[in-house]
Amino acid sequence: MAPRYTPSMRSRLAPMLLFLQLGFIVIFAFYTEIQSRGNDYGKTFSNIYPEFQDVNVIVILGFGFLCTFLVRYSFSASAFNLLVAVMATQLAIILNGIEYNRGKIRLDLRSLVEAEMCTASVLISIGAVLGKTNPVQLILIALLEVSGFILNKWVLQTLLRVWLLNSIMVLHIFGAFFGLMLTWILHRKGPFEKEKFDHKTGLFSMLGTVFLWMFWPSFNSVLVDDGTPGRKLGAVCSTYLALAVSAVTAAAVSMLSSPKGKLNLIHMQSCILAGGIAVGVSMSVVHQPWEAMTIGFTAAVVSSIGYRYLKIHMLFAFDCHDTCAVLSTHGLPGLLGWVAHLLLKIKDCDDHTMAIRFAVFHICSLLITITLSLSMGIITGLLLKWNLWRPTQDKKCFDDQAFWEVCNLLYSCLH
Repeated sequence: MAPRYTPSMRSRLAPMLLFLQLGFIVIFAFYTEIQSRGNDYGKTFSNIYPEFQDVNVIVILGFGFLCTFLVRYSFSASAFNLLVAVMATQLAIILNGIEYNRGKIRLDLRSLVEAEMCTASVLISIGAVLGKTNPVQLILIALLEVSGFILNKWVLQTLLRVWLLNSIMVLHIFGAFFGLMLTWILHRKGPFEKEKFDHKTGLFSMLGTVFLWMFWPSFNSVLVDDGTPGRKLGAVCSTYLALAVSAVTAAAVSMLSSPKGKLNLIHMQSCILAGGIAVGVSMSVVHQPWEAMTIGFTAAVVSSIGYRYLKIHMLFAFDCHDTCAVLSTHGLPGLLGWVAHLLLKIKDCDDHTMAIRFAVFHICSLLITITLSLSMGIITGLLLKWNLWRPTQDKKCFDDQAFWEVCNLLYSCLH
């Protein structure tokens, strides 16, 4: 039986999507143009298009399948991921273009890649409120968080002269803390009887993890400046080694921390990417294979222990229900990568004055990122609490039937 608030969702979601999409079409019609550079563009296209494909797979397939572990919420997890991603990417293209250009916004594969990487911070955040928000709220989260993340990126690049790579790679930290504030503000009393997973949904979710694991080297290296010979190759190799060590360590820690001494699929897939995340944040200073492997090992241990113990403590102590454990999956590895960046940079500095100056600027960049993410998360959460958006009823959380035509055992989809 359809929930009683479904008709009112139609009166909110459809007009919002049509209004936003028509607005984007008008903006793209008058203020954007395709960037072309003759023969040089052909070379650039052939170099960056495979990397654009990889990032696109991560954003659409990777994150989309990753969140399908919930038995009765797999339709919404995958489809709403696509909806949020395409809306956020269009807005990110516009906002990034305003930041970089005073005339028309120029579109090329590089701008698409940067926009999709900004979108990744949104997909991380919605993992914290997965199953507890309706699509209208998810679209609002996408619009506000993309704006906040690009503002954070602009502040870091303008005030602290942070490189583009480093200003974007804090997306894990920004997205995790933004999501934590959202789920704290939008707290619902549990437990939720529909928050379950089984073998089939776990398999699809693991498929998303495999996609992310396979293409994560491209995600970390796509913005690396290949002007220095071997720099991009080093980024790919470092990310792969960190991911490999992280996968092995996550399996070991999952078994050691299990009361029954068995592997936990959801536990493993939440921590298997920790090494790639941590190395991505510290990518600009990782030059040796052992450094990447050490970071991957430490990140996996921290993420695995955080998933096992921190998630439940956050719920009991702060009423913070983190559905996908984004704090341990992205937040803690991101912070570890930030610490590794600081330590490795200081190790390579011969001038103590420069080392101290870098440390101050590096700490300021983290404080600005966390402050902006927490502030934007609180503002967004308070906005989403309005009854205007028809929040999902507690008994309909983690249930596709609130938004989708779902077949059941009694009736056929044809009726």
